[in-house]
Amino acid sequence: MSGPVTHEPSPAASGRQAGPLIVTEDARLLDDLLRLCAAAGATPEVHHTVPEPAGRWEAAPLVLVGDDAARRLRGAARRRGVLLVGHDQDDPGVWRRAVEIGADHVLVLPDGEQWLIDRIADVAEGVGRPALTVGVIGGRGGAGASTLACALAVTSAREGLRTLLVDADPLGGGLDVLLGGETADGLRWPAFAASRGRVGGGALEESLPRLHSLRVLSWDRGDCVLVPPQAVRAVLAAARRRGGTVVVDLPRRLDDGVAETLAQLDLGLLVVPAELRAIAAAGRIASVVGMVVRDLRVAVRGPYAPGLDDREVARLLGLPLAGEVPVESGLLRPGDGRTPPGATGRGPLARFCKRFWERALTEAGTA
Repeated sequence: MSGPVTHEPSPAASGRQAGPLIVTEDARLLDDLLRLCAAAGATPEVHHTVPEPAGRWEAAPLVLVGDDAARRLRGAARRRGVLLVGHDQDDPGVWRRAVEIGADHVLVLPDGEQWLIDRIADVAEGVGRPALTVGVIGGRGGAGASTLACALAVTSAREGLRTLLVDADPLGGGLDVLLGGETADGLRWPAFAASRGRVGGGALEESLPRLHSLRVLSWDRGDCVLVPPQAVRAVLAAARRRGGTVVVDLPRRLDDGVAETLAQLDLGLLVVPAELRAIAAAGRIASVVGMVVRDLRVAVRGPYAPGLDDREVARLLGLPLAGEVPVESGLLRPGDGRTPPGATGRGPLARFCKRFWERALTEAGTA
């Protein structure tokens, strides 16, 4: 038999990049691989040997080679992204065959199914560099962390980056309210409470409210204030796979869900008013958060108590200084239908956020 067997895409897969190339004549293995591709939302192309023209072999984002086909691929051009897949866990020759075809990995089904689904789904979504994920937490109540988180997200979106703002505080009243979008269509956290395994990044993005050119994952006004850690992990991992930036507004408490969130951060900002009681409270927050977040910095907010400036606050907390967060009239009293923080692109807060992203993205190698 020769020629490709093309499987029609599901609606969820439309608009995605090309799916994996499957090379096998093993009917049982082919059934399993097609099932896993369907679970990952990918549309595969099936061949029984190296496809003609050879460019299709080289261009496929992922190649799944059945163990039965390895001998027929010995002369194929070497490339990245080749996986050798089989069912026989006791075959010692599988590693030799993997070396002969230049495979990156050897997978034995069914044990490797979830890993393979994740890999195929990455290909289907066109996964590149993960999103730069920044968490913002207040050193004490009323520090202005939610205001800064919103301003950072709005600024990121205005700069043309794919941006997701995540409200990780179920008792905070909802960041959608701060953005004037509490009635906007889209899912909130409770809708994801039953999520397990992998959440599709594209599906997540399309399901959320779009406000001020960014997506927002907030809380509704219902009774659900707890999302299991597995669901938090799945949702944030999906958000990160889409690239761009993710900004998380964090609560000043630690539970299993918050711990999962902290583990996904690239950078944390601890917002601290420049007065002694706030510094003392922030020290306790920093000692806990710093155990999980490797890059935790302090953002200092005035006005300053006597004898304090931003560098002294950072020194007392033993943290790198991210800068001084400007105070703008009215921004610490959100609501009332005003323009969200940073939305105009003018003013000291917007300038702070723009400078922050310029530095952070350069440090991350994404600028």
